[in-house]
Amino acid sequence: MSQELPENLKRHWERTRSLTIFVLLVWFIFSFVVHWFAASLNEMSFMGFPLGYYFAVQGSLAIFVILIFFQNWKQDQIDDEAGVGE
Repeated sequence: MSQELPENLKRHWERTRSLTIFVLLVWFIFSFVVHWFAASLNEMSFMGFPLGYYFAVQGSLAIFVILIFFQNWKQDQIDDEAGVGE
C-alpha cells in the first residue's frame, strides 16, 4: 500500500501538469498568436466586422471562459481518480 500511494500521487501530478501545460498553450494561442495575424485576418469579415477584430473581441473572450470551465471540470476528474477530490 505504501508503494501505491506515492505512485498514485505521482500520476496525479503528471496529469495535473499536463493539463496546466495544455491550458497555458491554448491561452497563449488565443492571447497572442491569433492577434499576431490580425492584419491578414482583417481582410475577411464576419457579421460586418473585420475578422481579426471579431476574434480579438468576441472569440478570445469566449475561449477564455470556456477554458476556465474546461480546466475546472478536467481537474475535478483528475482529483477524483487519484482519490484527492473533495
